[in-house]
Amino acid sequence: MVLNARVTGYDVLRVFCGPRGGHGNELGVVREGSVLPDPADRQEFAAKLGFSETVFVDDPERGVVDIYTPTLRLPFAGHPCVGTAWLLDVPELVTPAGVVGARQDGEFSWIEARPEWAPPRTLRRYGSAAEVDALPVPPPGEWIYAWAWEDEAAGRVRARAFPGRIDERGDSRSGGAGACTGGIDEDEATGAAALLLTARLGRALNIRQGAGSQILTAPQPGGWVEVGGRVVLER
Repeated sequence: MVLNARVTGYDVLRVFCGPRGGHGNELGVVREGSVLPDPADRQEFAAKLGFSETVFVDDPERGVVDIYTPTLRLPFAGHPCVGTAWLLDVPELVTPAGVVGARQDGEFSWIEARPEWAPPRTLRRYGSAAEVDALPVPPPGEWIYAWAWEDEAAGRVRARAFPGRIDERGDSRSGGAGACTGGIDEDEATGAAALLLTARLGRALNIRQGAGSQILTAPQPGGWVEVGGRVVLER
């Protein structure tokens, strides 16, 4: 099977960009998921593209989506949902984990999700933003979200994310950004980890992650959490 012959095109977004539109996590979105309906073919195509996540849209009007890393299928992921909700401009997305609320507010795209949908992360607090900035990449092991208050009263957080995993070829590659793929040293922007941190702290956060990405969060009634950020269409 030649995948390129069956997939007519895809969009590339950057999600959780900084105030000037830089940084953020790349995301691939196949708007016509029907051209590649088989999960095995989708997994192969996601691996071929190599983004941290690739989303296949199965129903653009209802917001039904299917999310893949290069190595596995995900029931939910933060930056893919934020980016796809912005691209489709829909009030909700339907994921295997559940229905994700979505809204647009000026320059920010927001989703509403539940912390239990996010994969486990080790949330490790440090004493200052400078300590987080100075952290070396840890050896492969647990998935670490290192964070510190920049301004606790204002809810401003400095964070870095270390997936701590080796990809299937056994090499740990730096560069790129991916919430779940492994094979990278540091993740530039992770909505799922921000969701977990917000649930733990019980307050709205303004997170500066990686080299310059920005993630906004806010707890909602009933255990829900909103996660928002800027989205840029790359191509």
